[in-house]
Amino acid sequence: MGQKNHSGVLQKPIGSGFNATSTTKDVIKGIDLTGKTAIITGGDGGYGLEITKALTSAGATVIIPSRNVEKSKEIVNGIANVEVEALDLADSASIKAFAEKFLASGRSLHLLINNAGIMWTPLHRDSKGNEGQFSTNHLGHFQLTAKLWDALKKANGARVVNVSSSSHHFSPILFDDINFNQREYDKFVAYGQSKTANILFAVELDKRGQQFGVRAYALNPGLSLETNLGKHMTFEDFVTLGILHPDGTPNKEAEASMDKIKKTKEQGAATAVWAATSPQLQNIGGVYLEDVEIAQYDATNYDSIAAAYKNPAGFPGTAPFALDAESAQKLWTLSEELTQIKFDI
Repeated sequence: MGQKNHSGVLQKPIGSGFNATSTTKDVIKGIDLTGKTAIITGGDGGYGLEITKALTSAGATVIIPSRNVEKSKEIVNGIANVEVEALDLADSASIKAFAEKFLASGRSLHLLINNAGIMWTPLHRDSKGNEGQFSTNHLGHFQLTAKLWDALKKANGARVVNVSSSSHHFSPILFDDINFNQREYDKFVAYGQSKTANILFAVELDKRGQQFGVRAYALNPGLSLETNLGKHMTFEDFVTLGILHPDGTPNKEAEASMDKIKKTKEQGAATAVWAATSPQLQNIGGVYLEDVEIAQYDATNYDSIAAAYKNPAGFPGTAPFALDAESAQKLWTLSEELTQIKFDI
């Protein structure tokens, strides 16, 4: 089936010429996407909006799936070549309806950017009983990709980009209790598990899809304080992450480490734009990216999940469990079972 990134064999920087401060404008310069169609979940806010602006500036038509169509239309008003359609990633029927409408248009899908997500939310479940962060961040995108597969193949050179996070280091996929039915719910572990799933999905999708010209990537956009992903954070959460001391005073060391790596939205979105468009990645896929480059493979065996909590700046590189071949295959099968669809490539 061609190249595979199992055990991080492809996780080697290639000298992209970009870095952590590169912006979407830097990355999209010289790229022509005229006639290309992209779907960007969460394309109306945060990093997603910057990705939308970049791709449309290069000539692409961007479709934004949204739970609130009218609100999204107001946000993207004035940006050329943008369409907004109804979609709820936590609702299987909604995903099916969205995909069927797109397929009925007869268009090829050149770029699918699975960007939307929720983070560190209180425990909630979808209609099938799946834990909410895993459902929205992974299962919804798994089903969406599966339903749009024919349009991706039709493009003769499509790319699927999964926006993950350095927080995947918080947890591997815990297959014995993926939905927290037996263990105590931990919002950080749940989020980390969902972000690991984003990477494993890209690894397996690329392995299976490259024979049809479809390549897949996962990435860490980096730390930006300009998004609203942390809206569910409590005081106790800031203490758990080491950002605040128990008495409420700031952890100066944590602040300093975060200041070194924080990004603007344009910088945070740059890696996704690079993944979706760069000719430098034409012959490689299934890799985890950060700072507009292929990330290093991080073989460190951290002592505990708690160690990850106490590093608010995040860990660079990709954890070994996020590139494990057996886990990638097992997650694919489990995702088919949980979504009740067959994604047969």
